Amino acid sequence: MRTTLPVLLACLLTVVVATGATAAAPPSLRTVRDFGAVGDGEADDTAAFQQAVDARAGDIRVPRGRYRLTRPVVVDLDRVGPTSVEGTGSATIVMAGPGPALRFVGTHGGTASPRTVQPNVWDRQRSPAVVGVEIVGAHDEADGIEAAGTMQLVLDRLTIRKARHAVHLVERNRNVIVTACHLYENRGVGLYLDDVNLHQINVTGCHISYNGGGGVVVRAGNVRNLHVTGCDIEGNMAAGGPPTANVLIDSRGGSAGCGEVAVVGCTIQHTHGAPDSANVRFIGTDAGGVPRGNVVIADNVLSDVQVNVHVAKARGVSVTGNTFWKGYAHNLLVEDSRGLVVGPNLFDRNPAYQAEKDARAAIVFRRCADATVTGLHIAGVKDAPAGLVLQDCRRCNVTGCTILDCDGVGVLLRNVSGSRVSDCLIGHDDPPQGWRPVVKEGCENVLIDAAVPPPASAPQNADQP
Repeated sequence: MRTTLPVLLACLLTVVVATGATAAAPPSLRTVRDFGAVGDGEADDTAAFQQAVDARAGDIRVPRGRYRLTRPVVVDLDRVGPTSVEGTGSATIVMAGPGPALRFVGTHGGTASPRTVQPNVWDRQRSPAVVGVEIVGAHDEADGIEAAGTMQLVLDRLTIRKARHAVHLVERNRNVIVTACHLYENRGVGLYLDDVNLHQINVTGCHISYNGGGGVVVRAGNVRNLHVTGCDIEGNMAAGGPPTANVLIDSRGGSAGCGEVAVVGCTIQHTHGAPDSANVRFIGTDAGGVPRGNVVIADNVLSDVQVNVHVAKARGVSVTGNTFWKGYAHNLLVEDSRGLVVGPNLFDRNPAYQAEKDARAAIVFRRCADATVTGLHIAGVKDAPAGLVLQDCRRCNVTGCTILDCDGVGVLLRNVSGSRVSDCLIGHDDPPQGWRPVVKEGCENVLIDAAVPPPASAPQNADQP
């Protein structure tokens, strides 16, 4: 008995060592290299990626390397089950063929309500994810990621560049999260909601820049609950391309348009040299002529485009707490809309920005109704009819604004009815000939009560004698 125990332990140790040396890695630890991927940037790794997906491993791990694909890797969620493609930031996927590098396909036909989600969606399709990889386009029609029919798609810590569209959401999706991503220098759109039926999408902490067709773009479709928060979004328009915007929401042609939108706490800027460029543009009327809205544009820093904020054919829009400058045509342009709250906002002309001398920075409401405009600080509008223009508007309440040193006149009311301008400070330290604080043309039932300070020279700096 004394010799049996050591012999038994020795045998068990031999078995453990032998098993550890020869057994395959657990499925949760396998990578695309276990399915034949080379990752040298030359070999075609498409088949290996597709085999890894089709093996139903769930977690498709992508270690450091440069993986070349020539056709889309299709993740058919109902067939392969819950799937994520994950790296640690050191892997690059090169899409050298047309279409998306990764295409996620689900069957979710319900809403965001749990009672509409079918059992197979919860069991096999929920929460697909792409995390921690770079995707680089190497074909004129290469895209980064496409999704259709998904439930709870998560895109996290990605870099997607030199593709056509970085992220392309089509057909129908629900509950999408895009966070901490760099969607950078793509020929088309950074994040493209393309005639999609999509409710609930959060875009947070992303850098979306230098995409030629727009930054965050919604066209047509049926989109609700779009939240863009804490992002840097800039330069998303090609100098020779069609007009677009850093954030473009265009309901025209959509079955139910886009509404219930928040663009909050972002820096949004560039490029004023692109035709009709805008930082935030919301066009609200859908295919049935219904004006969509319920939009908040708040606490953003906005500059260096033709129009900083453009709202058209919308209802229920709030624009508050923003800092505007370098709107080369308009800082704010609101057309054919109603149910508006604008203010407080800062519309400034900062001499530290020398290029700003060419910006008109106009603020215009045209054919609008039922608007509250309050607490605006407007300074230095130039080469425009007035610091603030209301044209063909009714039931507008302009109160508590400060309007200083603007060309033309302070406030111009043209064909306005049932409105008032009151409790405003309107002045000019060096008034041009013919300057007046308020001018009414063709107005009916308009109340004016505004204070006009006398002209004065600009104050000296505190450190000057």
